[in-house]
Amino acid sequence: MVTTGLRPRRSAVLRLLVVALALAGALLGGLGGAAPASAHAALTSSTPAQGSVADRAPEQVTLTFSEGVAMGDDSIRVLDPQGKRVDDEKLRNLSSDRVVKYGAGLPSGLRDGTYTVAWQAVSADSHPVSGAFTFSIGAPSKTSAPVPQQEAGGGLVGALYGIARYLAYAGFVLLAGGAAFVVACRPAAALVRSVQRLVVYGWALLTGTTVVMLLLRTPYTGSGDLADVFDLGGLQQVLITKPGAALVSRLLLLAAAALFVAVLFGAYARAHQPAGADEPEETGEPGEPEEPGEVAERGQRGEADERGAADAEDAAEEAGAADAAEEGDAAEKGDAAEEAEEAEEAEEARRRKDLTFGLGFGGVIVATGLAATWAMAEHASTGLQPAVAMPVDVLHLLAVAAWLGGLAALVVSLYWGPPVERAAVRRFSRIAFGSVVVLVATGLYQSWRQVGTWRALTDTAYGRLLLIKVALVVVLVGIAWLSRQWTGRLAEVPAGEVAAAELRAAEDAEQDARREAEQDAAKAAGQKEREAAEERDDREAEKATVGASATTAAAAAATATAATGPAPKGAPAPKSGSSPVSDHSTSAPHDTPATDDGRSAGDDSPAPARAAQLARQQAAVRTARTKRQRDADPERLGLRRSVLAEAAVAVVVLVVTTVLTATEPARTEAAVKATSGGQSAEAGRPQALTIPFDTGGPDGKGTARVRLAPGSSGRANTLQLRITDPSGKVRDVPEVKVSFTQKAKKLGPLSVTTRHTGKGQWRASGIQLPVPGKWQLSLVVRTSDIDQVTEIKNVKIGS
Repeated sequence: MVTTGLRPRRSAVLRLLVVALALAGALLGGLGGAAPASAHAALTSSTPAQGSVADRAPEQVTLTFSEGVAMGDDSIRVLDPQGKRVDDEKLRNLSSDRVVKYGAGLPSGLRDGTYTVAWQAVSADSHPVSGAFTFSIGAPSKTSAPVPQQEAGGGLVGALYGIARYLAYAGFVLLAGGAAFVVACRPAAALVRSVQRLVVYGWALLTGTTVVMLLLRTPYTGSGDLADVFDLGGLQQVLITKPGAALVSRLLLLAAAALFVAVLFGAYARAHQPAGADEPEETGEPGEPEEPGEVAERGQRGEADERGAADAEDAAEEAGAADAAEEGDAAEKGDAAEEAEEAEEAEEARRRKDLTFGLGFGGVIVATGLAATWAMAEHASTGLQPAVAMPVDVLHLLAVAAWLGGLAALVVSLYWGPPVERAAVRRFSRIAFGSVVVLVATGLYQSWRQVGTWRALTDTAYGRLLLIKVALVVVLVGIAWLSRQWTGRLAEVPAGEVAAAELRAAEDAEQDARREAEQDAAKAAGQKEREAAEERDDREAEKATVGASATTAAAAAATATAATGPAPKGAPAPKSGSSPVSDHSTSAPHDTPATDDGRSAGDDSPAPARAAQLARQQAAVRTARTKRQRDADPERLGLRRSVLAEAAVAVVVLVVTTVLTATEPARTEAAVKATSGGQSAEAGRPQALTIPFDTGGPDGKGTARVRLAPGSSGRANTLQLRITDPSGKVRDVPEVKVSFTQKAKKLGPLSVTTRHTGKGQWRASGIQLPVPGKWQLSLVVRTSDIDQVTEIKNVKIGS
């Protein structure tokens, strides 16, 4: 079988993946500034309106949203100028078929002053939203009501929840795509350890992140305090919401997915395991007939029998008949064995086919259910055409998993597994192409649904993110096209040439490794010879000592014999240790032959040093063979590199997709602009103005420099004013006045009380500008009793 080789080149793989993760991190960091625009349901109107001044106290405060939201009794809070809550703490659902409206009742007899409305909700696509605005009764006043400084879903909890969402997408892609690669492209990959780990890690990652997201829902949509993950009451409330139900459903489906993975790498892997080559083969057939010589020999034995030659001939004829019958039985048994073997093979093939169909059907059901847990709780579940958008979103997620997850399985197969068949690569290439077609079709529909207009692609954060994703997908498709070209080149190479190249590379590698092993063995042999020489010297010295001891013992025995006379015949032999024979036998163990490495001849176990040396030599042979195979086939090397680059870009695409799902759709942002007089809901920025003035009197010329921070509505702003003369020196003036007016909403002028803090320096704090948009700053400067001037400048206030 023609294969595509692999072995780890871990340094290159790790470098490219590190670069991909760095790009993903940089992208997340660059998009971090867009976090305040990540609300999906937006407040489109309110009664009373933001910044309005009512003649008398309203009966209730109502809020209208762009899409469905989930709210509770504490979701709308109305605070008086002293910061005390004055609403009835009961939520009023005033929604109709096309309007999403909620309210909170107010008591009668509220005093004049500025009131603050703080609200918080969870949009229909599971993301928390919040805001605050002010209105006044009778006339505006100072207010000390606290306004939340942290956006809902922000802070540490928001960051952790965002990371968990990204990892959940990654786990789904690895689980569904890796399993699809095994079943549809390469069943033999069920036996590859690296592919098994990829799919199992994907399941574990998706399961763990789902549990984490379920625990983080309470602080994510509420207080923002990480300690609230242990709030069991809040967890019970989460379970009855749509996002909570989706997460619980995902956990139940993951239990079924665990069973699927167990069968995939258990029974399915065993069914596709090749037959063992180590099974003993039969050397002959049962019932094999005897040779004619054996029959003749038996006839001769029959002739020698007492019954005579006639009986022997009869016996021979009977034996021949029996042999013929045995031959017929053997033939029948052989045919029956072949039929049984064919039937067994057919049964095994049918079982593999049924198992593949069952896994494929069950896997599609489980993967579709998992994808639906995102579709039922995020963008597709709300807004325009949800009945169409949800199935389209499921198809989009499945196509992403089939392409990117299969790509990950191919990468680990190419780098950390046995050789990959070219047919498997070509099957995956066809599946990837089909996935790209589905992604283009579903992506176009989703883009139209969420963006709406061409201008929104550049004017909204969602549109700009979508353009980035499209550009990355184009790059990804280009690299995939290169991989497809490498696959085509692999198919054009004749199998004989590839096999010959592999054989030559293997032979060269083995020769190089053999030379290295011989050099190592020569060095080891020299060392062993020196050790053996030293050991021989030690044995000779020991033998000389033993010989001297034996001579002394013999002399002593001779002296004793001469004194007592010879021993009589039949007398017992001297005890051990009292004769030269015993001494010689005692020294026998020292004469046991030893091997060159110092082990005894009867010891067959290799020395640890030798075993380690053999292991190093074998590893060197494998490494050299792998390197030669890789270098001898540039097509395979090109395929591995292009697939790895494709996987690296896919990591960044997945990051952008995750950020995109957490960003306010362009249609929603456009609706907010339309209901706020064309003003965008951009985040506020500090404003700096330089205002030259001339009162017309003596020393009437000068310049006023104004700084307003943070330059946003719904938050307390601080104003700093500095006045200088024409030469740039700081100067004082008798009086300055500052006010703000919003003509589009007929708000103002809202006067600002400034405090003189030093020569030419004034300051004002706690400035509340109720709505974002274009405001007019009016500056009155008086340089004498009769000389003054009013200068007006536009200032942009964000949300």
